[in-house]
Amino acid sequence: MANWQTLIREQLEKDRDEATALLQAWVKNPSVQGEEESIQESIAKTLASMGLDVDLWVMEGKELLSHPYFVSPRTVFTGSPNVVGVWKGAGEGRSLILNGHVDVVPAGDRAQWSDDPFSGKIEDGKLYGRGATDMKGGNLSSLLAISVLQKLGVKLKGDVIFQSVVEEESGGAGTLATILRGYKADAALIPEPTNMKIFPKQQGSMWFRLSVKGRSAHGGTRYEGVSAIEKSLAVVQAIGKLEKERNDRLDDPLYEKLPIPIPINIGVIEGGKWPSSVADLVKLEGRMGVAPGEQMEDAKAEMTAALKRLAEVDPWFAEQPVELEWYGARWVPGSVAEDHPLMNILHRQFEAVTGKRAVVEASPWGTDGGLLTALADTPAIVVGPGVTQVAHYPNEHIVLDDVFTCAEIFALALIEWCGVAEQNTQN
Repeated sequence: MANWQTLIREQLEKDRDEATALLQAWVKNPSVQGEEESIQESIAKTLASMGLDVDLWVMEGKELLSHPYFVSPRTVFTGSPNVVGVWKGAGEGRSLILNGHVDVVPAGDRAQWSDDPFSGKIEDGKLYGRGATDMKGGNLSSLLAISVLQKLGVKLKGDVIFQSVVEEESGGAGTLATILRGYKADAALIPEPTNMKIFPKQQGSMWFRLSVKGRSAHGGTRYEGVSAIEKSLAVVQAIGKLEKERNDRLDDPLYEKLPIPIPINIGVIEGGKWPSSVADLVKLEGRMGVAPGEQMEDAKAEMTAALKRLAEVDPWFAEQPVELEWYGARWVPGSVAEDHPLMNILHRQFEAVTGKRAVVEASPWGTDGGLLTALADTPAIVVGPGVTQVAHYPNEHIVLDDVFTCAEIFALALIEWCGVAEQNTQN
Protein backbone atom coordinates (compact mmCIF):
# COMPACT_ATOMS: atom_id res chain seq x y z
CA MET A 1 0.00 0.00 0.00
CA ALA A 2 1.35 3.40 -0.96
CA ASN A 3 2.60 5.66 1.79
CA TRP A 4 0.37 8.49 0.67
CA GLN A 5 1.47 10.98 3.29
CA THR A 6 5.14 10.77 2.36
CA LEU A 7 4.44 10.88 -1.36
CA ILE A 8 2.09 13.84 -1.04
CA ARG A 9 4.45 15.81 1.20
CA GLU A 10 7.41 15.23 -1.12
CA GLN A 11 5.40 16.27 -4.19
CA LEU A 12 4.10 19.41 -2.48
CA GLU A 13 7.66 20.37 -1.62
CA LYS A 14 8.63 19.97 -5.28
CA ASP A 15 5.72 22.17 -6.32
CA ARG A 16 6.15 24.79 -3.59
CA ASP A 17 7.84 27.54 -5.63
CA GLU A 18 5.45 27.25 -8.56
CA ALA A 19 2.41 27.12 -6.26
CA THR A 20 3.60 30.14 -4.28
CA ALA A 21 4.02 32.11 -7.51
CA LEU A 22 0.44 31.20 -8.45
CA LEU A 23 -0.87 32.48 -5.13
CA GLN A 24 1.13 35.69 -5.62
CA ALA A 25 -0.51 36.17 -9.01
CA TRP A 26 -3.96 35.65 -7.48
CA VAL A 27 -3.32 38.14 -4.68
CA LYS A 28 -1.87 40.72 -7.07
CA ASN A 29 -5.18 40.56 -8.94
CA PRO A 30 -7.53 43.03 -7.16
CA SER A 31 -10.67 40.94 -7.49
CA VAL A 32 -13.06 43.23 -5.67
CA GLN A 33 -16.76 43.00 -6.46
CA GLY A 34 -17.39 43.50 -10.16
CA GLU A 35 -13.76 42.96 -11.14
CA GLU A 36 -13.33 39.21 -10.82
CA GLU A 37 -13.34 38.32 -14.51
CA SER A 38 -9.58 38.22 -15.10
CA ILE A 39 -8.79 36.04 -12.09
CA GLN A 40 -11.66 33.69 -12.86
CA GLU A 41 -10.54 33.30 -16.46
CA SER A 42 -7.04 32.56 -15.19
CA ILE A 43 -8.35 29.95 -12.77
CA ALA A 44 -10.47 28.40 -15.53
CA LYS A 45 -7.34 28.02 -17.69
CA THR A 46 -5.46 26.42 -14.82
CA LEU A 47 -8.29 23.93 -14.22
CA ALA A 48 -8.46 23.11 -17.92
CA SER A 49 -4.70 22.50 -18.02
CA MET A 50 -5.22 19.99 -15.20
CA GLY A 51 -7.77 18.10 -17.31
CA LEU A 52 -10.83 19.11 -15.32
CA ASP A 53 -14.21 19.67 -16.97
CA VAL A 54 -14.51 23.46 -16.72
CA ASP A 55 -17.71 25.49 -16.47
CA LEU A 56 -17.28 29.29 -16.67
CA TRP A 57 -20.45 31.38 -16.68
CA VAL A 58 -21.93 34.72 -15.67
CA MET A 59 -24.88 34.44 -13.32
CA GLU A 60 -28.25 35.58 -14.61
CA GLY A 61 -31.88 34.57 -14.88
CA LYS A 62 -35.17 34.78 -13.04
CA GLU A 63 -34.58 31.52 -11.16
CA LEU A 64 -31.59 33.06 -9.39
CA LEU A 65 -32.87 36.61 -8.93
CA SER A 66 -36.27 35.51 -7.58
CA HIS A 67 -34.89 32.79 -5.32
CA PRO A 68 -35.76 33.35 -1.62
CA TYR A 69 -32.09 32.90 -0.68
CA PHE A 70 -30.78 35.34 -3.28
CA VAL A 71 -29.07 38.34 -1.70
CA SER A 72 -26.88 40.86 -3.50
CA PRO A 73 -26.57 44.62 -3.89
CA ARG A 74 -26.74 44.07 -7.65
CA THR A 75 -28.70 42.06 -10.19
CA VAL A 76 -26.28 42.21 -13.13
CA PHE A 77 -23.05 40.25 -12.76
CA THR A 78 -21.12 41.23 -15.88
CA GLY A 79 -17.43 40.99 -15.06
CA SER A 80 -18.03 38.51 -12.25
CA PRO A 81 -18.21 34.94 -13.59
CA ASN A 82 -18.31 31.75 -11.56
CA VAL A 83 -15.91 28.89 -12.29
CA VAL A 84 -16.40 25.19 -11.55
CA GLY A 85 -13.94 22.46 -12.46
CA VAL A 86 -14.90 18.80 -12.08
CA TRP A 87 -12.27 16.09 -11.66
CA LYS A 88 -14.32 13.09 -12.69
CA GLY A 89 -13.89 9.95 -10.65
CA ALA A 90 -13.98 6.36 -11.88
CA GLY A 91 -17.27 5.73 -10.10
CA GLU A 92 -18.58 4.07 -6.94
CA GLY A 93 -16.96 6.65 -4.67
CA ARG A 94 -18.19 9.57 -2.59
CA SER A 95 -18.02 13.01 -4.16
CA LEU A 96 -16.66 16.17 -2.58
CA ILE A 97 -17.01 19.88 -3.29
CA LEU A 98 -14.07 22.20 -2.58
CA ASN A 99 -15.73 25.61 -2.42
CA GLY A 100 -13.99 28.98 -2.16
CA HIS A 101 -14.61 32.58 -3.15
CA VAL A 102 -12.35 34.95 -5.08
CA ASP A 103 -14.19 38.20 -4.33
CA VAL A 104 -12.29 40.28 -1.79
CA VAL A 105 -13.32 43.28 0.28
CA PRO A 106 -11.89 46.68 -0.67
CA ALA A 107 -8.41 47.52 0.57
CA GLY A 108 -9.64 50.46 2.65
CA ASP A 109 -7.29 53.24 3.74
CA ARG A 110 -4.03 52.48 1.94
CA ALA A 111 -2.12 54.62 4.41
CA GLN A 112 -2.72 51.88 7.01
CA TRP A 113 -0.90 49.32 4.84
CA SER A 114 2.85 48.88 5.03
CA ASP A 115 2.94 48.10 1.32
CA ASP A 116 0.62 48.08 -1.66
CA PRO A 117 -2.54 46.18 -0.63
CA PHE A 118 -2.17 43.90 -3.65
CA SER A 119 1.60 43.49 -3.57
CA GLY A 120 1.80 39.75 -2.98
CA LYS A 121 5.01 40.48 -1.07
CA ILE A 122 6.63 37.55 0.76
CA GLU A 123 8.41 38.26 4.01
CA ASP A 124 9.30 35.95 6.92
CA GLY A 125 7.32 33.10 5.37
CA LYS A 126 4.16 35.19 4.98
CA LEU A 127 2.49 36.33 1.78
CA TYR A 128 0.87 39.77 2.07
CA GLY A 129 -2.08 41.30 0.27
CA ARG A 130 -5.83 41.73 0.35
CA GLY A 131 -7.44 38.32 -0.07
CA ALA A 132 -4.34 36.32 0.90
CA THR A 133 -6.13 34.95 3.96
CA ASP A 134 -9.73 35.55 2.91
CA MET A 135 -9.51 33.32 1.06
CA LYS A 136 -7.13 32.83 -1.85
CA GLY A 137 -4.63 30.94 0.31
CA GLY A 138 -7.32 28.40 1.17
CA ASN A 139 -8.36 28.17 -2.47
CA LEU A 140 -4.79 27.28 -3.36
CA SER A 141 -4.81 24.52 -0.72
CA SER A 142 -7.87 23.02 -2.44
CA LEU A 143 -6.30 23.26 -5.89
CA LEU A 144 -3.05 21.72 -4.69
CA ALA A 145 -4.91 18.81 -3.11
CA ILE A 146 -6.16 17.90 -6.57
CA SER A 147 -2.97 18.62 -8.50
CA VAL A 148 -0.70 16.69 -6.13
CA LEU A 149 -2.82 13.57 -6.46
CA GLN A 150 -2.85 13.93 -10.23
CA LYS A 151 0.94 14.22 -10.31
CA LEU A 152 1.18 11.06 -8.21
CA GLY A 153 -0.94 9.27 -10.81
CA VAL A 154 -3.92 8.82 -8.50
CA LYS A 155 -7.38 8.17 -9.94
CA LEU A 156 -10.15 8.62 -7.40
CA LYS A 157 -13.48 6.80 -7.40
CA GLY A 158 -15.59 9.82 -6.48
CA ASP A 159 -15.85 13.16 -8.25
CA VAL A 160 -14.05 16.22 -6.88
CA ILE A 161 -15.76 19.52 -7.70
CA PHE A 162 -13.58 22.62 -7.39
CA GLN A 163 -15.68 25.79 -7.11
CA SER A 164 -14.31 29.32 -7.45
CA VAL A 165 -17.26 31.58 -6.77
CA VAL A 166 -18.05 35.28 -6.49
CA GLU A 167 -20.39 37.22 -4.19
CA GLU A 168 -19.55 35.42 -0.92
CA GLU A 169 -18.75 38.73 0.74
CA SER A 170 -22.23 39.97 -0.22
CA GLY A 171 -24.27 36.98 0.90
CA GLY A 172 -23.53 33.96 -1.28
CA ALA A 173 -25.21 34.50 -4.65
CA GLY A 174 -22.28 32.83 -6.38
CA THR A 175 -22.60 29.58 -4.47
CA LEU A 176 -26.40 29.76 -4.81
CA ALA A 177 -25.92 29.93 -8.57
CA THR A 178 -23.76 26.77 -8.53
CA ILE A 179 -26.51 24.97 -6.63
CA LEU A 180 -29.16 26.10 -9.10
CA ARG A 181 -26.85 24.93 -11.91
CA GLY A 182 -27.01 21.44 -10.43
CA TYR A 183 -23.73 21.11 -8.56
CA LYS A 184 -23.98 19.08 -5.37
CA ALA A 185 -21.95 16.36 -3.69
CA ASP A 186 -21.85 13.98 -0.76
CA ALA A 187 -20.01 16.62 1.29
CA ALA A 188 -18.06 19.87 0.98
CA LEU A 189 -14.96 21.50 2.40
CA ILE A 190 -14.68 25.28 2.56
CA PRO A 191 -11.15 26.52 3.33
CA GLU A 192 -12.08 29.84 4.94
CA PRO A 193 -9.47 31.19 7.42
CA THR A 194 -10.05 29.14 10.59
CA ASN A 195 -6.39 28.86 11.69
CA MET A 196 -6.84 25.18 10.84
CA LYS A 197 -9.58 24.73 13.41
CA ILE A 198 -12.46 22.59 12.16
CA PHE A 199 -15.87 24.27 12.09
CA PRO A 200 -18.75 21.80 11.63
CA LYS A 201 -21.16 24.60 12.56
CA GLN A 202 -21.38 28.06 11.05
CA GLN A 203 -23.23 31.00 12.47
CA GLY A 204 -25.64 32.71 10.12
CA SER A 205 -26.35 36.40 10.02
CA MET A 206 -28.58 39.01 8.41
CA TRP A 207 -28.63 42.76 8.13
CA PHE A 208 -31.38 44.95 9.55
CA ARG A 209 -32.38 48.62 9.50
CA LEU A 210 -34.33 50.36 12.27
CA SER A 211 -36.15 53.69 11.90
CA VAL A 212 -36.65 55.46 15.23
CA LYS A 213 -39.03 58.40 15.02
CA GLY A 214 -39.18 61.60 17.06
CA ARG A 215 -40.95 64.95 16.71
CA SER A 216 -39.06 67.98 15.47
CA ALA A 217 -38.92 71.32 17.26
CA HIS A 218 -36.59 74.29 17.51
CA GLY A 219 -33.46 73.55 19.52
CA GLY A 220 -34.19 76.55 21.73
CA THR A 221 -37.43 74.93 22.85
CA ARG A 222 -36.32 71.32 22.49
CA TYR A 223 -38.63 70.31 25.35
CA GLU A 224 -41.53 70.79 22.95
CA GLY A 225 -40.15 68.12 20.64
CA VAL A 226 -39.22 64.47 21.00
CA SER A 227 -35.63 63.62 20.18
CA ALA A 228 -35.26 60.55 18.01
CA ILE A 229 -31.63 60.49 19.11
CA GLU A 230 -32.64 60.12 22.77
CA LYS A 231 -35.27 57.51 21.87
CA SER A 232 -32.68 55.57 19.91
CA LEU A 233 -30.72 55.03 23.11
CA ALA A 234 -33.62 52.98 24.47
CA VAL A 235 -33.69 51.00 21.23
CA VAL A 236 -29.97 50.23 21.51
CA GLN A 237 -30.53 49.04 25.09
CA ALA A 238 -33.40 46.80 23.95
CA ILE A 239 -31.18 45.28 21.26
CA GLY A 240 -28.48 44.66 23.86
CA LYS A 241 -31.00 42.94 26.14
CA LEU A 242 -32.19 40.75 23.26
CA GLU A 243 -28.61 39.81 22.43
CA LYS A 244 -28.01 38.73 26.03
CA GLU A 245 -31.22 36.68 26.18
CA ARG A 246 -30.39 34.86 22.94
CA ASN A 247 -26.84 34.07 23.99
CA ASP A 248 -27.70 33.07 27.56
CA ARG A 249 -29.83 30.21 26.30
CA LEU A 250 -27.22 28.98 23.82
CA ASP A 251 -25.39 26.08 25.49
CA ASP A 252 -23.52 24.62 22.50
CA PRO A 253 -20.03 23.61 23.77
CA LEU A 254 -18.51 24.54 20.40
CA TYR A 255 -19.26 28.17 21.23
CA GLU A 256 -17.99 28.14 24.81
CA LYS A 257 -14.77 30.04 23.95
CA LEU A 258 -16.63 32.92 22.30
CA PRO A 259 -17.73 35.70 24.70
CA ILE A 260 -20.77 36.43 22.49
CA PRO A 261 -21.54 33.45 20.23
CA ILE A 262 -24.30 35.08 18.17
CA PRO A 263 -23.85 38.85 18.43
CA ILE A 264 -26.21 41.60 17.38
CA ASN A 265 -24.04 44.43 16.14
CA ILE A 266 -25.18 47.96 15.38
CA GLY A 267 -22.69 49.26 12.86
CA VAL A 268 -24.32 52.40 11.45
CA ILE A 269 -26.25 55.24 13.09
CA GLU A 270 -27.59 58.28 11.26
CA GLY A 271 -29.88 60.95 12.69
CA GLY A 272 -30.82 64.58 12.60
CA LYS A 273 -30.47 67.21 9.91
CA TRP A 274 -29.69 70.46 11.72
CA PRO A 275 -27.86 71.33 14.97
CA SER A 276 -30.60 73.73 16.04
CA SER A 277 -33.44 71.29 15.42
CA VAL A 278 -34.69 68.36 17.46
CA ALA A 279 -33.96 65.20 15.46
CA ASP A 280 -37.15 63.60 14.19
CA LEU A 281 -35.58 60.45 12.71
CA VAL A 282 -32.66 58.15 13.51
CA LYS A 283 -31.71 55.14 11.41
CA LEU A 284 -29.76 52.25 12.88
CA GLU A 285 -28.26 49.51 10.74
CA GLY A 286 -26.75 46.31 12.01
CA ARG A 287 -26.11 42.60 11.79
CA MET A 288 -27.98 39.91 13.71
CA GLY A 289 -26.26 36.58 14.34
CA VAL A 290 -28.28 33.39 13.83
CA ALA A 291 -27.36 30.18 15.65
CA PRO A 292 -26.67 26.93 13.79
CA GLY A 293 -29.92 25.02 13.62
CA GLU A 294 -31.99 28.16 14.19
CA GLN A 295 -34.49 29.26 11.56
CA MET A 296 -33.83 32.75 10.29
CA GLU A 297 -37.55 33.58 10.46
CA ASP A 298 -37.56 32.69 14.17
CA ALA A 299 -34.67 35.08 14.79
CA LYS A 300 -36.53 37.80 12.91
CA ALA A 301 -39.61 37.20 15.05
CA GLU A 302 -37.58 37.64 18.22
CA MET A 303 -36.27 41.00 16.99
CA THR A 304 -39.83 42.11 16.15
CA ALA A 305 -41.11 41.09 19.58
CA ALA A 306 -38.26 42.89 21.38
CA LEU A 307 -39.02 46.13 19.56
CA LYS A 308 -42.74 45.85 20.33
CA ARG A 309 -41.96 45.52 24.04
CA LEU A 310 -40.50 49.03 23.99
CA ALA A 311 -44.06 50.38 24.22
CA GLU A 312 -44.37 48.77 27.67
CA VAL A 313 -41.64 51.00 29.12
CA ASP A 314 -42.15 54.15 27.02
CA PRO A 315 -45.61 55.16 25.69
CA TRP A 316 -43.93 57.05 22.86
CA PHE A 317 -43.15 53.74 21.13
CA ALA A 318 -46.84 52.81 21.24
CA GLU A 319 -47.56 55.98 19.30
CA GLN A 320 -44.53 55.75 17.04
CA PRO A 321 -43.31 52.15 16.90
CA VAL A 322 -39.83 51.42 15.60
CA GLU A 323 -39.88 50.36 11.97
CA LEU A 324 -37.85 47.22 11.20
CA GLU A 325 -36.54 46.33 7.77
CA TRP A 326 -34.46 43.30 6.77
CA TYR A 327 -32.23 44.21 3.88
CA GLY A 328 -28.87 43.59 2.25
CA ALA A 329 -26.56 40.71 3.03
CA ARG A 330 -27.57 37.45 4.65
CA TRP A 331 -25.70 34.23 5.41
CA VAL A 332 -27.56 31.00 6.12
CA PRO A 333 -26.46 29.11 9.25
CA GLY A 334 -25.10 25.61 8.77
CA SER A 335 -24.57 22.57 10.95
CA VAL A 336 -22.96 19.17 10.42
CA ALA A 337 -22.92 16.42 13.05
CA GLU A 338 -19.62 16.22 14.90
CA ASP A 339 -19.45 12.49 14.16
CA HIS A 340 -20.06 12.93 10.43
CA PRO A 341 -17.75 10.56 8.47
CA LEU A 342 -15.89 13.49 6.88
CA MET A 343 -15.32 14.99 10.33
CA ASN A 344 -13.75 11.72 11.44
CA ILE A 345 -11.50 11.70 8.37
CA LEU A 346 -10.39 15.28 8.99
CA HIS A 347 -9.54 14.44 12.59
CA ARG A 348 -7.38 11.48 11.53
CA GLN A 349 -5.57 13.27 8.74
CA PHE A 350 -5.03 16.46 10.73
CA GLU A 351 -3.32 14.49 13.48
CA ALA A 352 -1.33 12.44 10.95
CA VAL A 353 0.01 15.59 9.27
CA THR A 354 0.53 17.88 12.26
CA GLY A 355 1.04 15.45 15.13
CA LYS A 356 -1.63 17.35 17.06
CA ARG A 357 -5.31 16.86 17.74
CA ALA A 358 -7.57 19.17 15.79
CA VAL A 359 -9.47 21.91 17.59
CA VAL A 360 -13.20 21.82 16.85
CA GLU A 361 -15.25 24.98 17.29
CA ALA A 362 -18.17 26.80 15.70
CA SER A 363 -17.55 29.73 13.40
CA PRO A 364 -18.20 33.26 14.65
CA TRP A 365 -19.19 34.34 11.14
CA GLY A 366 -21.20 33.10 8.19
CA THR A 367 -19.93 31.26 5.12
CA ASP A 368 -21.37 29.76 1.96
CA GLY A 369 -21.48 26.44 3.79
CA GLY A 370 -24.97 27.11 5.09
CA LEU A 371 -26.32 27.33 1.55
CA LEU A 372 -24.67 24.06 0.52
CA THR A 373 -25.97 22.29 3.61
CA ALA A 374 -29.50 23.70 3.44
CA LEU A 375 -30.18 23.79 -0.30
CA ALA A 376 -27.86 21.27 -1.97
CA ASP A 377 -28.06 18.47 0.59
CA THR A 378 -24.27 18.79 0.76
CA PRO A 379 -22.98 18.83 4.36
CA ALA A 380 -20.31 21.52 4.50
CA ILE A 381 -17.39 21.72 6.91
CA VAL A 382 -15.24 24.83 7.18
CA VAL A 383 -11.49 24.44 7.77
CA GLY A 384 -8.58 26.29 6.26
CA PRO A 385 -5.31 28.21 6.62
CA GLY A 386 -5.20 31.82 7.71
CA VAL A 387 -6.75 33.54 10.70
CA THR A 388 -9.83 35.69 11.02
CA GLN A 389 -7.87 38.36 12.88
CA VAL A 390 -6.09 39.44 9.69
CA ALA A 391 -8.95 39.00 7.20
CA HIS A 392 -10.35 42.40 6.13
CA TYR A 393 -7.54 44.10 8.12
CA PRO A 394 -4.66 46.25 6.81
CA ASN A 395 -1.57 44.15 6.11
CA GLU A 396 -3.65 41.01 5.54
CA HIS A 397 -1.37 38.02 5.05
CA ILE A 398 -1.15 34.25 5.24
CA VAL A 399 1.56 31.91 6.51
CA LEU A 400 2.68 29.90 3.49
CA ASP A 401 3.54 26.80 5.52
CA ASP A 402 -0.10 26.64 6.62
CA VAL A 403 -1.31 26.68 3.02
CA PHE A 404 0.77 23.60 2.20
CA THR A 405 -0.13 21.85 5.46
CA CYS A 406 -3.80 22.33 4.62
CA ALA A 407 -3.20 21.02 1.09
CA GLU A 408 -1.60 17.87 2.52
CA ILE A 409 -4.54 17.28 4.86
CA PHE A 410 -7.04 17.86 2.05
CA ALA A 411 -5.22 15.50 -0.32
CA LEU A 412 -5.23 12.72 2.28
CA ALA A 413 -8.89 13.43 3.02
CA LEU A 414 -9.73 13.15 -0.68
CA ILE A 415 -8.08 9.74 -0.85
CA GLU A 416 -10.02 8.46 2.16
CA TRP A 417 -13.34 10.12 1.34
CA CYS A 418 -13.50 9.55 -2.43
CA GLY A 419 -11.56 6.28 -2.52
CA VAL A 420 -8.68 5.34 -4.82
CA ALA A 421 -9.57 3.52 -8.03
CA GLU A 422 -6.00 3.15 -9.27
CA GLN A 423 -2.54 4.68 -9.30
CA ASN A 424 -0.41 5.04 -12.38
CA THR A 425 3.01 4.46 -10.83
CA GLN A 426 4.72 5.75 -13.99
CA ASN A 427 3.58 9.31 -13.15
